[in-house]
Amino acid sequence: MVKTSSLRETYGKTLVELGRSNSNIVVLDADLSKSTMTCYFEEEFPDRFFEMGIAEQNMVSTGIGLSLAGKTVFCNSFSVFITGRAYDQVRSATHMKANIKLVGSSAGLSDDDDGATHQSIEDISLMRSLPNMTVLVPSDSIETKKMTEFITKYNGPVYMRINKQELPIVFNVEWDFELGKIYKIKDGEYIAIIANGLMVSKSLYAARFLEDKGISVAVYNAGTVKPLDNEEVKKIACTYKKIIVAEEHSVIGGLGSAVTEALRNIAGISITLIGIEDQFGRSACGYEELLNYYGLSTKNIISKVEAMFRKI
Repeated sequence: MVKTSSLRETYGKTLVELGRSNSNIVVLDADLSKSTMTCYFEEEFPDRFFEMGIAEQNMVSTGIGLSLAGKTVFCNSFSVFITGRAYDQVRSATHMKANIKLVGSSAGLSDDDDGATHQSIEDISLMRSLPNMTVLVPSDSIETKKMTEFITKYNGPVYMRINKQELPIVFNVEWDFELGKIYKIKDGEYIAIIANGLMVSKSLYAARFLEDKGISVAVYNAGTVKPLDNEEVKKIACTYKKIIVAEEHSVIGGLGSAVTEALRNIAGISITLIGIEDQFGRSACGYEELLNYYGLSTKNIISKVEAMFRKI
């Protein structure tokens, strides 16, 4: 049985651990602390927790002020709200290089039952386009913990998106996160998949299935979308010539766009993007139903790899 774990739970509990050793950390939430799991921090450090209500713009503005006063600030809401509703204030934060950490929960399609209004499929595109912004997408609870620890020490604006669902464990606890690094999760011979978030474990399942059919596929985790290691992307592309980029985000402006931009001057590279096409999310009876509908499934990854393999 595959072991899974909650990214939200891990994030909330990691904040508490960090808060015990760092009294400079303050946490703000937009009326969603029991979903973002900042309720753990609120319970232990009520004097350093600020409930801002359903007012993301005010939350980010307050966070900027606290950061200018020397605090390490974590602002929390659903991904779609913290990047969309508060975009103007977030833009100001990046212009000022404020030491503010924006953590978007229920990212991608993972808020399956609330529909299009609550599903963030364009958030990475919005945040990646902002100068000075760092964009992170953890693939499991271990990467979530390591990224949270890192951004606490990092001086500058960061956006980290967190999946609502429990996801399979990809990394071991001894692994250490390094900003910008692309990690090889599985070696392979013919095709390389570059993924992040949920799509890392989906890609691994696909690669293991394909291995039994004689199709050897490498899987890479690009948890740092910005700054992306363009030189490593070029190295991967020149090694395999055939690249699939898989993400739980629109194919416009996300990891796929970043990889394509990195390879725009290199000839002879075939790139297939797996993501949400130019459309919004929708309500469903379950998460897997949504993933299947939008082609974010192990089955679709397998199909894309097989189509590429036939052209080798």
